[in-house]
Amino acid sequence: KVEDQSASAVYQQKKLEESVGDRGNFFLKNGDIILSQNVDKWIVYIFPEKIADKEETANFLSQVFNQSAESIMEKLQEGRTIKEEVGESGFQQISQANNGEGIRGVYPDHIKKRFYPQEEFAAPVIGFVNDENIGQYGLEGYYNNLLKGLRGLEQEETSPLGYSALFSGDSDYQEAKQGADLFLTLDNNIQYMAEKALLAAKEEWDIDAGQIIVSEPNTGKILALAHFPSFNPNRYEEKEDLDLFRNSVTQKLFEPGSVFKPITMAGALDMDLVTPESTYIDEGVVRVGGPPIYNYQERVWGEQTMTQVLENSINTGSVFVQQELGNENFLNLLEQFGLFEKTGIDLQGEEFSFNKNLKNGYARDFATASFGQGIEITPIQLIRAFGAIANGGNLMKPYIVEKIVKGEEEKIIEPQLQRRVISEKTSAKISSMLVNVIENRYAKRAKIDGYYIAGKTGTAQIPSPEGGYYEDKTIQNFIGYLPAMNPQVLILVKLDNPKDVTTAEYSAAPTFRKVAKYIIDYWKILPDYQN
Repeated sequence: KVEDQSASAVYQQKKLEESVGDRGNFFLKNGDIILSQNVDKWIVYIFPEKIADKEETANFLSQVFNQSAESIMEKLQEGRTIKEEVGESGFQQISQANNGEGIRGVYPDHIKKRFYPQEEFAAPVIGFVNDENIGQYGLEGYYNNLLKGLRGLEQEETSPLGYSALFSGDSDYQEAKQGADLFLTLDNNIQYMAEKALLAAKEEWDIDAGQIIVSEPNTGKILALAHFPSFNPNRYEEKEDLDLFRNSVTQKLFEPGSVFKPITMAGALDMDLVTPESTYIDEGVVRVGGPPIYNYQERVWGEQTMTQVLENSINTGSVFVQQELGNENFLNLLEQFGLFEKTGIDLQGEEFSFNKNLKNGYARDFATASFGQGIEITPIQLIRAFGAIANGGNLMKPYIVEKIVKGEEEKIIEPQLQRRVISEKTSAKISSMLVNVIENRYAKRAKIDGYYIAGKTGTAQIPSPEGGYYEDKTIQNFIGYLPAMNPQVLILVKLDNPKDVTTAEYSAAPTFRKVAKYIIDYWKILPDYQN
């Protein structure tokens, strides 16, 4: 019995308290720039129904909250639970009230809260953490299980007088551990420039929304993913429209328009069905069932080469190329380019479309899809596909986290080849054709002296929920890479419904140039030729 009593006494003097390790953080530039922090917050929960003397409590809390006793009394009389954030001194005041007994119905709590020091910068990429400390959207959601701290048990020994001290000699003691830190591929300077370019597009053309993606075509590494409009993740609860948190790059489908034409052309080149010099006779219209298909502004171009089809962005020329491919080969081409599947990018909630209407097999649907109408994709699918055109034919998985550090362990994320989609020879041919697009025709506003840029404009109609397309709304895109024959950077500019500008030639192309010129100067990319 004496031994039992002794063991019982020791047990009563020790207690295990659960603790949680800090959430891991996001870093840029090998840790020089931090995008998230865990900061101390002191919260007070007030349950009016449990308060014995509301007037006395209101007077006391008015000093803590720096509010009038009358306003606090009104809240208490409403009877609803109150949550207030206080400083550390206020937390101590409440805890030590009534000789350390506190106030019945008033409960202070010390928590760790997620804080984003860069505010709106890259917010749609990062996402945020909700009140339950669960990652929402973006990287916070995708990597939640890695980021969250591990629970542990801290054993305390309590003296007869009530004082406690950490006791770690027992084998049951388990230390809480911090979650993994994530190092991102984003370049803070390029990300900042891309976001600034979208704000300028809003100012100049009053865009409804816009996105800019910058990537390394040879690796799939994302260097910038800019999104307008954005939000402040420190105050996400202020936004009533939850759609604002959806990342348009990965979670919203659109019809790309003429930027899609090089994909169709690449397929026919790869199968030796056409060459850059192959010709056809354009009559300005194609009839394949249903309403006739016209060129932009119903132009008639006459005899044209395949290079001129891209230079002049001829719809009927793309239809000709698709018909040379045939419907089955065309579908296989789109499947190989990853347009019926997720890219696998490490962001929460990536969307994609099976494009079931296209697969129904109607000739007109295949014809319009050849120039980017009637096919739905996401911007991240488009830039992955163009990466394969640029880099010699390899479809690379896009990614945003390049290093994961968990305790003493470090994992480097390597580029991942998903499959080859076209030959190196085809890649070189289509790149040369796309250089001509910049040098000779509608994309001249993307040109940068001294550099060969491969690229394509696209001005796409926006489908109406009531059927058909809006007459006065467009999505204006430009996608391009440089240096064209040894690409280091691939850029997609997508502007949603710019006003008072007719085509991407005058909006997305100059926006691309602005971002590309910045990167050339920033990276000191050597010119292809001297003027």
